[in-house]
Amino acid sequence: MARILAIDYGTKRVGVAVSDPLQIIATGLDTVPTKEIFDFLKKYISEEEVEKMVIGMPMHLDGNPAQIADKVEEFIKAFQKLFPEIMVETRDERFTSEDAKRIILQSGAKKKKRRDKSLVDKVAAVLILQDYMESIRP
Repeated sequence: MARILAIDYGTKRVGVAVSDPLQIIATGLDTVPTKEIFDFLKKYISEEEVEKMVIGMPMHLDGNPAQIADKVEEFIKAFQKLFPEIMVETRDERFTSEDAKRIILQSGAKKKKRRDKSLVDKVAAVLILQDYMESIRP
């Protein structure tokens, strides 16, 4: 089986997570500056078999897309142009950053580590991926 890639897209940074080849475990891969994400993805996808990308879609509490949703849509179009063989799915990412902060806090991480926004983005990507994988399990 191929891996599933998950993206927590932001205007400054992109959190990236990946499944194991059996699509059982979600692991934080990296946090990449947004302007470098396609170079990162080209390298990663050339080295690992990826069958699907799941990207968090930012939504307001009322279910309407957040302002950054347009940027996410642009990212998806650019991704599909570069990697037409990889399926793309979106997931509601409401609360993933808050959940990521809570998880980091509960892990006993030191204050400096808890303030690391790149760690929050990576953990948020893991949460997006876990949520997706749980939704497709029989």
